Amino acid sequence: MTNSPIPAVLLLADGTLARGQAFGAVGTTTGEICFNTGMTGYQEVFTDPSYFGQVLIMNSAHIGNYGVKDEDVESDTVKISGLIGRNLEEGYSRKLAKGSLNDYLKQHKIVSIEGVDTRTLVAHIRTKGAMNCIISSETTDIEALKKKLAEVPDMNGLELASKVSTTKAYELGDKNSSVRIAVMDYGVKRNILNCMVERGAYIKVFPAKTPLEEINRFEPNGYFISNGPGDPAPMDYAINTLKQILKEEKPVFGICLGHQLLALANDIPTFKMHHGHRGLNHPVKNNISGKSEITTQNHGFGVDPEAVRKAAHIEVTHVNLNDQSIEGIRVKGKPAFSVQYHPEATPGPHDSRYLFDEFLQLIKEQKN
Repeated sequence: MTNSPIPAVLLLADGTLARGQAFGAVGTTTGEICFNTGMTGYQEVFTDPSYFGQVLIMNSAHIGNYGVKDEDVESDTVKISGLIGRNLEEGYSRKLAKGSLNDYLKQHKIVSIEGVDTRTLVAHIRTKGAMNCIISSETTDIEALKKKLAEVPDMNGLELASKVSTTKAYELGDKNSSVRIAVMDYGVKRNILNCMVERGAYIKVFPAKTPLEEINRFEPNGYFISNGPGDPAPMDYAINTLKQILKEEKPVFGICLGHQLLALANDIPTFKMHHGHRGLNHPVKNNISGKSEITTQNHGFGVDPEAVRKAAHIEVTHVNLNDQSIEGIRVKGKPAFSVQYHPEATPGPHDSRYLFDEFLQLIKEQKN
């Protein structure tokens, strides 16, 4: 825990109020509140672009106790809007760590609050659903915070992917590789790119709104549709590009937001979930193999289960064993598939990394 004497307050849109102490940067921040059940991997979680615009509760009682390290990131900056914890630790035990969580959050100007009963707060969100919130360590004037919170836009209908995408295309991997993959960056995690490069692919990562004509100058023989934040439904630019890509009959693989975009490109609607799935231990069944996988997940939107099951041209390949939500689809007659969860899993289990092998194998088979 911190020894900060500065009080901080957390106010939810439904009027729920919690008081604690300041951690990280002193200030005021807003966003949609959500929770993650993982006990480790907090730095990877904080730098995941899919969390952009969200205030995160870490449900584990102690966060920060192994410090931070330059290598443990999924992007260049912390992407969460704010952090809520029970015990956010200044001290750390890992000898390889470069510094404390407190200093790291200050460096990235992330306003945080600790000393909050996070289990009670998580139970509240599981009952009431996701909503906006505000954290402040610069004022405890509740009426003033209510007014500021009322101005925060709802996540439903909010396009955020273009805000976290790369602004300039870049390449990774062996230029002499026979497998060339175009990556549509809507907030891609670094380890997703690593998982393709490690398997011998040469990839080029493109900004979110890059026209397909420009992408195809790279001469890809496969397309990856990345994860990312916000509501997929307003992303007309991405949906239209993906519809064009599907006409090429080249292999397509989507993860998380990419899964939702593949559904939308096939006229399957998406919806805002009650409180989303975020954690490292979600059980998923592979309908093709019959096996179960323990998965890492981070999403607040999902594919409409009724619509996808009625679609004759879509096969449901994976389902969530907790709530039967759609975790994977395949377009019949086309080399295109996607999953809602994160097979690269940093942090988390590696049960699902076979999906990258299947994607590269699909590309190689089509080339031959």
